[in-house]
Amino acid sequence: MTVHFIGAGPGAPDLLTLRGRDLIAASPVCLYAGSLVPEGVLAHCPAGARIVNTAPLSLEQIIDEIRAAHAAGQNVARLHSGDLSVWSAMGEQLRCLREEGIPYTVTPGVPSFAAAAATLEAELTLPGLSQSVVLTRTSGRASAMPDSESLHNFAQTGAVLAIHLSIHVLARVVQELTPHYGADCPVAVVWRASWPDERVVRATLATVEAAVGNGMERTAIILVGRTLGAQDFATSRLYAGDYDRRYRPVGTAPRFPESGTP
Repeated sequence: MTVHFIGAGPGAPDLLTLRGRDLIAASPVCLYAGSLVPEGVLAHCPAGARIVNTAPLSLEQIIDEIRAAHAAGQNVARLHSGDLSVWSAMGEQLRCLREEGIPYTVTPGVPSFAAAAATLEAELTLPGLSQSVVLTRTSGRASAMPDSESLHNFAQTGAVLAIHLSIHVLARVVQELTPHYGADCPVAVVWRASWPDERVVRATLATVEAAVGNGMERTAIILVGRTLGAQDFATSRLYAGDYDRRYRPVGTAPRFPESGTP
C-alpha cells in the first residue's frame, strides 16, 4: 500500500501528467481537494473507487482516511491542485505519514503560474530584462508570511513576481510595488488559469485595480514585471550561429570538439 501525492495541475483535466493519470487509475481510493481539483481528473479513477472530497475535512480526518486505506492494503491517490511543492499543505501530511510508517510517493504537477504564463503566451525570463521569477503571496489567515519575505523586499530585485492568493488585497499589492517597478510596469491577472471560464486582465500597476474591479477572487494569480508583453529585449546567445556549444561546435578550436558528446 502506498499513498501517491499527485499534482493535479492548474485546472484543465488534460494538464495532468501521464504518471499522475496512471497512479490515479491504479488507486482504489482517491482523496482530492474538491475546491480546486476539477472533476474531469476524477474520470481516471477505477470503477468502484472510494472518492473523497477533502475540502470540508480536517487534517486528522484526512489522515484517518489514509489509515483506513492502509489497513485495507489499498493504494491512495491524494490529489492537490497545481504542483505540490508550493502552498499544497502536503508537508504536514507527509510528516504524519512518516511518523506512522505509511509509505508514499510524490508526483509533480503543472503549477498555476506556468499555466498563466502559457495563457499569456509569455516567456517570463527575457535577456536584459529579467532572469528570475519569484513565486510569492501575501499573508493570509492560514499562513503568515515571514517578515523578510515582503513584497517590498522582493520588489527590490526587479524580478518578475508571480503573486498567488492575493487578489483580495490587490490595492495593497499595487501600493507596495509601484515605488519599485513604476506605475507603467505591466501587470497581468489570470483568474482560474486553464479552466473553461478562465479570464485575463492586462494592465499596468496604475490601471490594474480599475481593470479588475470586483469580478475576480481567490484563484487569480497576479504577474508583475517588465517582461510581460515585451518586444524590445536582447536575443539570447543560445542559438547564435557563432556560439560554441557542446552540440554545435563552432570554429577551428571548439570548446567541445566532439559534437553530441554527453
